[in-house]
Amino acid sequence: MTNITNLIPPHGGYRKLLSYQSATMVYDFTVEFCKWYVENWTDKTNKTDETNRTYKTDKTKRPPRRQYWSRMSDQMIQAARSGRQNIAEGSQASGTSKKTELKLVGVARASQAELLEDYEDFLRQKGLKLWSKIEPRAKVARELAYKSNRTYETYKSYMSDPEDAANCAICLINQTNYLLDRQLTALEKSFLEEGGFTEKLYKSRSEQRKKQAGNW
Repeated sequence: MTNITNLIPPHGGYRKLLSYQSATMVYDFTVEFCKWYVENWTDKTNKTDETNRTYKTDKTKRPPRRQYWSRMSDQMIQAARSGRQNIAEGSQASGTSKKTELKLVGVARASQAELLEDYEDFLRQKGLKLWSKIEPRAKVARELAYKSNRTYETYKSYMSDPEDAANCAICLINQTNYLLDRQLTALEKSFLEEGGFTEKLYKSRSEQRKKQAGNW
């Protein structure tokens, strides 16, 4: 009889994945960013923005401009959450379906790309500067990746200014995308060389039939 247990490789353990850890920081950072700079944005040209106060607690009654930023906040947080959760779900599914794992990690990568666009849109629409790769401030933000035991707190100082915060998030997302690209490459190679659960199950059953036939 085929031993199914032996066919299912170790899976889960997603909390140890660098991609998951980085995506978690992106999510935590985005929640705070949206709270301070998207959901409650006050136009600098209108210091007495009554719409911020009047409609702060009721999204459905906000005027179009406020509704737009409210929707953008929801979309950014959802994209950040999707990037994180799909890595976890893919890791959990990997025991019985490498194909599903590949698909979910791909979804996580796409969600990060969507979030990156949102941060760039925010900078452009607010007339703020997008840091280039050679920008000294971008280099400092990227080097934080080498700190051990990183969390949102590692990047918290950037939250004091919207331009710094958005650009810091972009640096962090790009690093997360790099990790996800490497993860996808490794998963694709493993799937092509070793196959998934279905292929292993078929091989095990075929070997079992041969053994049974040899006993006759």
